[in-house]
Amino acid sequence: MVWRSRGDHYYRMARARGYRSRAAFKLIEAVDRFGLIGPGDVVLDLGCAPGGWLQVAREAVGPDGLILGVDLRPVEPLGYGNVRVLQLDILSEGALEVLRTELPNGADVVLSDTAPRLTGVRELDHARQMELANRALEIALSVLRPGGRTMIKASQGPGLRALLAEVRRSFKVARLFKPRASRPESPEIYVVGLGLARSL
Repeated sequence: MVWRSRGDHYYRMARARGYRSRAAFKLIEAVDRFGLIGPGDVVLDLGCAPGGWLQVAREAVGPDGLILGVDLRPVEPLGYGNVRVLQLDILSEGALEVLRTELPNGADVVLSDTAPRLTGVRELDHARQMELANRALEIALSVLRPGGRTMIKASQGPGLRALLAEVRRSFKVARLFKPRASRPESPEIYVVGLGLARSL
C-alpha cells in the first residue's frame, strides 16, 4: 500500500540520520517552510517523547538556545546541556504554573505533538485530541514572548475551526499544515501561529 511504503521511507530515513522518530521530519519541514525555530531560541516542546522533535529543535537552536521538553512518559536524555525534560501531565491542575516557573523569561517557540490514547471511536479520539490542542494553545499564549511562534497538533473535525480562529486572533499569521511525513489516512493536522500579538 502507498501509505505504508511512504511511512517506511520516513522510518528508514529517521534511522539513517539518528532521529528517534519519523515525526522528526514533520518538524524539519515546518522549520524549513515557516522559519519556526532559529539559533538561540528558547523552545517548549509538549509531548516530546521519544525525543525526535527535541533533536530537531536542538539542531535549530544550536548551543546558545534552550529546550524544555514535557511528556507524561520518561525520555532518555539526549546528552546536551541545553535540553531538559520534565515529566508532567499538561492537563493537570497546576501544570501551567510549573511551566511558568521552569521558563521564567518565557519562550520563543511552543511546539505540541501531544496525542491521546486512541480508542478507535473517531468522535471521542477527535475530542481528546482537541482538548490537548486547546490546552497547548493556552500554554503557548501564557509563556510565549511577543512575536513568538507555535505549532500545535490538532485533528481534522468539528473542533478545528474554533482552534484556528483563536490562533488567528492571537498571531499575525495562522496556517494549517499537513506535513509530508504525516500518513495520508491520518486526521492529524498542525496549526501554526507566527508572530504572537496577543497573550493571556
